[in-house]
This record gives sequence, C-alpha cells and structure tokens, in this order.
Amino acid sequence: MDNQIKTAAEAAEADALPRLHEVHSDPTQRNAAQQPVPKSVTDTPVTKKSPAQWAYERVVVYLKNFEEQLDSEHEVAMGFVGGNAGVLRIEGMGYFDPDIVTFYGADGDGTRMQLVQHVSQLNVALRALPKATGPAPANRIGFRLIQDLEADRAAAPPKTDSSQDA
Repeated sequence: MDNQIKTAAEAAEADALPRLHEVHSDPTQRNAAQQPVPKSVTDTPVTKKSPAQWAYERVVVYLKNFEEQLDSEHEVAMGFVGGNAGVLRIEGMGYFDPDIVTFYGADGDGTRMQLVQHVSQLNVALRALPKATGPAPANRIGFRLIQDLEADRAAAPPKTDSSQDA
C-alpha cells in the first residue's frame, strides 16, 4: 500500500482504469502488457461498459499484440476446444450488449464460420495459420479493430436519405 493521499476523483479514476499484467518465461517475449492500452479503452470507465464491450476491447488488444509478432506468411486464427470445430481464421469481431461477443471468419478449408459466445464462457486461443493462398498480404484484423476503437465515436452517423441534404 502506498502512502500517497488521493482525492476521491483520483481514487475513482484509478479504479476505473484497466489493469494489465503478464509475465512470460522468456523475458524477450513481447506481451500485451508492454503495449499502450488504446485511449478509447480507457476513455469510458469500466463501470459504464457492458460485459460484452469490455470483453471485446480487451480481446482486441490481445489480437493486435499477437498479430504484431507474426511474419507476412501467417494470419491470426482461433482454435476451439471440445468438439470438432477446428479453427476460425478471424476476419471480424463484434459484440452485442450486454453479454455476447462474436467472431466472424472461415475455417481452414475456407468455409464461412461465426462464433457467438456469451462473455461468461469466453475463451480465445489465438493461433497462427499460414495466410490464405494468393498474392494478397496477410490479413491483420487486430490492427483494423484497434483503428475502429480509436475512431471518433462522436462523429455523426452517415445520412440515410437525401431529404436531409438541405
């Protein structure tokens, strides 16, 4: 315990900020705790987020960290435990408040898949798969998800009908 005196606001803010701590047997192994947590994740106090949003934001941080360690010939995928579901090459991710997280993608054969998971059952095993065949660069969904988190949430929604153009 430190002997610093904090105002009530500082104490509440410290409680609301995400904490992240990791230790690996290889001290040179890069981990998510060494990455800056996106400002968009810390802007809203945890108490104001649904379990789904909070789980989504943290998985995105881990996805990006995992992808940063991949070479250009590999992409991130999820492995499944139990059953014979195999892996899902992650192409998208989302959440549905208050408690659902979903992953979109394809299996190793290219068959479309979607995992819909309750946050209380959330387990994500990240795997490196060889990138899909072809000249296109490896897909980096974690980077796109971080960009989405960092996008200006205050931007006005796009107009849906031309009558608003006045």
